[in-house]
Amino acid sequence: MCGNNMSLPLLAEAVTVSGTEKETAAVRPHQHHSVAYGIHQHGWADAMTAIQLPHVKYICPHAPRIPVTLNMKMTMPSWFDLMGLSPDSPEDEAGIKRAAENIKAIIDHEAKNGIPANRVLLGGFSQGGALSLYTALTCQQQLAGVVALSCWLPLHKSFPQAASASGNRDMPILQCHGEMDPMIPVQFGAMTAEKLKVIVNPQKIIFRTYPGLMHSSCPQEMAAVKEFIEKQLPRI
Repeated sequence: MCGNNMSLPLLAEAVTVSGTEKETAAVRPHQHHSVAYGIHQHGWADAMTAIQLPHVKYICPHAPRIPVTLNMKMTMPSWFDLMGLSPDSPEDEAGIKRAAENIKAIIDHEAKNGIPANRVLLGGFSQGGALSLYTALTCQQQLAGVVALSCWLPLHKSFPQAASASGNRDMPILQCHGEMDPMIPVQFGAMTAEKLKVIVNPQKIIFRTYPGLMHSSCPQEMAAVKEFIEKQLPRI
């Protein structure tokens, strides 16, 4: 199995945007902690509604509230602790792995309820995108793909070894980044794209940047996300 039952409380508290017909696929968007970056889970759910497909269910789980080192140890929603936002910053390895296992448990839960892992696409913005990448690249089950917005690859020094048992070496990845992002500079996004090319099939990686865009999203980016989801999760 690709996870355990620890994350079911996350699923119970998640914001879910249901499909308008029989749901045969699911997208799990994970947002960064809301205080620091502005877009909270309900806002992300609203964005998903704008690009909704009738056969797809969107699940937006809430991050737990934990002390975050980067914000003076203030308690706030965050998937794992952040000590810095540079490629050389120390990382919360235990927290990252725990969060990934919780998301994998949601994937297992959906599979038991009729949506197999290969019809599940992970996605997120900032820390949520980082968690989506790490979860997919360490998951033994084959997923439909990943949408990674304005983010980075956590524990990047442990790859590609950490992905050796993954079922997602041929997984499509859409990575998008604002060229004026002051939080996660676009150079970090480009470094992540290059790292991904040695972990998964480089022909399956799409990296798009958006001039003038800061640490946020834009209609052009969301249109690219919708197109990617339509391609990876066609109606069956």
